[in-house]
Amino acid sequence: MIPLRFIRENTEKVKNGLIARGGRYLPVLEKILELDKEYRDISTEIESLRHQVNINSEKIAEVKRAAKEATEEDKPEITRLVAETKEIKEKIKQQEQKLEKIKSEIELNLYSLPNIPDDDVPIGSSENDNVIVKLHDNLIREYNFTPRDHQEIGELLDILDFKIASKLAGTRFAVYKGLGAKLERALINFMLDLHVKKHNYVEIYPPFLAKSEMLFNSGQLPKFENELYKCRDDDFYLIPTAEVSLVNLHAGEILDGKELPKKYVAYTACFRREAGSYGKDTRGLIRNHQFDKVELVIYSLPEESDKMLEVLVGDAEDVLRELELPYRVVKLCTYELGFASAKTYDLEVWMPGEKRWREISSCSNCKDFQSRRNNNKVKYAKNGKYFTDYVHILNGSGLAIGRTLAAILENYQDENGNVKIPEKLIPYMGVEYIRREEIIKC
Repeated sequence: MIPLRFIRENTEKVKNGLIARGGRYLPVLEKILELDKEYRDISTEIESLRHQVNINSEKIAEVKRAAKEATEEDKPEITRLVAETKEIKEKIKQQEQKLEKIKSEIELNLYSLPNIPDDDVPIGSSENDNVIVKLHDNLIREYNFTPRDHQEIGELLDILDFKIASKLAGTRFAVYKGLGAKLERALINFMLDLHVKKHNYVEIYPPFLAKSEMLFNSGQLPKFENELYKCRDDDFYLIPTAEVSLVNLHAGEILDGKELPKKYVAYTACFRREAGSYGKDTRGLIRNHQFDKVELVIYSLPEESDKMLEVLVGDAEDVLRELELPYRVVKLCTYELGFASAKTYDLEVWMPGEKRWREISSCSNCKDFQSRRNNNKVKYAKNGKYFTDYVHILNGSGLAIGRTLAAILENYQDENGNVKIPEKLIPYMGVEYIRREEIIKC
């Protein structure tokens, strides 16, 4: 959340940041500025009314002090002042109630305002303005056949079943079968082990449900409520990402700067309605309502969060390097930034069956945007002095499991539809290939 004081003191900076994002949030900013002016005008009026109450109280006291008992001539004046003071106090009460209403409306609009892009984020109006900063395409394989996409391979090998999934839950779900289910589980365990043992993350296994307050804190509410699955009878939502849980682990706490950075990793299922993507990416595992993901979150000192973003990206990249998948790193332009992000790098994996790059991880520095919402601070020493500030929080996928499985099927396929298992996954799978003939025999 952008603090109101910052908006007051840096209106043009905030406005330019929102213009760089495409301008679609400018009406929210204008509403905040309008409400803030009204709030301050009413506050000034209340102070003036309180001052008048004090003046009237002093006058009444003076009249009463002038004589032990007020004369008949004084009594009407006292009565008038008392009545006037009562009327003013009632008006103050009404204006204070109005002030609370405006304050709540300002807060709601502040919740609806996205983060401001960093200065080095490329300005752009579409994904075409994203900037490729790394390209690891040396592993793109040459095929002497036309590569299949992952849905065709999965159905051919009988390890993915979308018809049964549709019968059970409707479209945009998948059933993993046999070695398909084992490959999904192998990827989860491989990624968790890599991030815990090599990258020093602490593993968390959180609930798959979260209270609405937690989603406000992380930035999913109120803006993206139509993308969430809400429980009918309780204040719970199915989490769209483990980010929701991980960024709230220390909500309301003051962390010790000596303990930062804190690095957390979590596997969860994720649930998204995909309400705005009708007709888009309907095949396979790319955009389902339920999917598995390993999420990374880092708590950082404010001055170190830019450096920690590079660490986060490197940790996510390491999964792709270990699996020997061709990928690239893209710096997102202002228009493509996520709601809470000040700066984001996407990792995209090559999908030969689709002949395109697909996002497989999004790594973002949200700075103090989320920690201001959940009141999460850090106390740290700098140049012999102690400071208390909002902690910076970063998040990224490490990685999206279904998309990684899809990338393996497409990149490791042969002309018969068999799939070789990446070397680093063999200990988790216990087999080196997923073969059609072996499955047919079973």
